Amino acid sequence: MTLEKELSIPLDTGDSVSAVLHLPEPPPSPEVDSRGVVIAHGMSNDMNNPLIVAMARGLAQNGVGCLRFNFLYRERQKKSADPEHRLIHTFAQAMARMKKEIGSGPLIAAGKSLGARMAAQAAANGDIAPKKLIFLGYPLHAPGRKDKLRDAPLYRIKQPMLFFEGTRDPFCDLALMDKVLEKITTPVRLNVVDNGDHGFGLPKSDPRPREEIFSGMLETCLDWL
Repeated sequence: MTLEKELSIPLDTGDSVSAVLHLPEPPPSPEVDSRGVVIAHGMSNDMNNPLIVAMARGLAQNGVGCLRFNFLYRERQKKSADPEHRLIHTFAQAMARMKKEIGSGPLIAAGKSLGARMAAQAAANGDIAPKKLIFLGYPLHAPGRKDKLRDAPLYRIKQPMLFFEGTRDPFCDLALMDKVLEKITTPVRLNVVDNGDHGFGLPKSDPRPREEIFSGMLETCLDWL
């Protein structure tokens, strides 16, 4: 059993974004340090993305609190993302709200695609201070633009990082990712989803259900945490 609570997170512009808090049942006591994961969504989806919801509920069912939230542009149902500094501010506010919920326990920053990139940038800049980071499909480069890598913030992160990447992801050439990870001095782990695309979807020729893929990713997260 878990608890799910809808929240509103205020921003410094006077706007606010929606969020959903997932907690174990019974919820942790304020006197007990509890871990909390904050998950940001990708460019073309929102906090209700099936993978994000599955991860949030699965973590809570295993005793780890989780908060998923919208960036402001998705809250307004816009297609174009907010400027990077606005995305990072929203991420930081979500982390601060989760901190209120779990007390002094460690926070883990997680993100899917755009959310993963913002988690990395925010941690590299010092705008957030997570204990660890989880990247659900880090977009190492734009499709067809392997000459322009988005690897710079990864080298400045001091915390351990867990990467999930699909073998069919046009946003991440695995050979290039291996080279990037070799240069990182902090502990890293790469989990490859065979046949997975950028959203970890499988081709019709692969009979495995989506739930099986998500469950395997969750188990890896719990083991790593």
